Amino acid sequence: MGIHQYFQSLSDLENIYRCPGKFKYQEHSVAEHSFKVTQIAQFFGNVEEQAGNTVNWRGLYERALNHDYSELFIGDIKTPVKYATTELREMLSEVEESMTQNFIEREIPNEFQPIYRHLLKEGKDTTLEGKILAISDKVDLLYESFGEIRKGNPENIFVEIYSEALATIYEYRDMESVKYFLREILPDMLGEKGIRKTDLPELTAEITTKALRGE
Repeated sequence: MGIHQYFQSLSDLENIYRCPGKFKYQEHSVAEHSFKVTQIAQFFGNVEEQAGNTVNWRGLYERALNHDYSELFIGDIKTPVKYATTELREMLSEVEESMTQNFIEREIPNEFQPIYRHLLKEGKDTTLEGKILAISDKVDLLYESFGEIRKGNPENIFVEIYSEALATIYEYRDMESVKYFLREILPDMLGEKGIRKTDLPELTAEITTKALRGE
């Protein structure tokens, strides 16, 4: 019992792979995903700051690093499944929260429990830092699915994940960081060798059109 168990659990996150049960050319663990989301959030935070917005950097890093720790208890659930219904999403969130709180009470020393209740809570909310986390999470998901589609993965789930991630990013299109992503990064992404032979350019244009129409 104690912080030893918490430190040990960090290694366990390396063995939890995202989008389980599907063929993938490249595996991505929850630990790797958390690192990448933190790096992406760091860049988007700088975009927001250069645009004149105030970023709580400590809060942003804490949210990004810890945002998927609860997957230690229930594993990764494919995005289209997780968001199939509002009721299912809420139920999964309640399970994650309950199991995380049980872990804190069982393993974290009393004097640190309030800190870890804060660190391991849901980090996506209406604050600037919460919104940066939300888009950073989706951008990494976009890249994971993009990589599989580019390599010719026949699993349709990756097209679904790409579509859901990009549509969610568009919901935040008033943010300076999202404007930068759509203006500078997404075109470079779609300009990669071989992408014109896939359905991604047409799919991206369709998602863009729907987003602009508010559908």
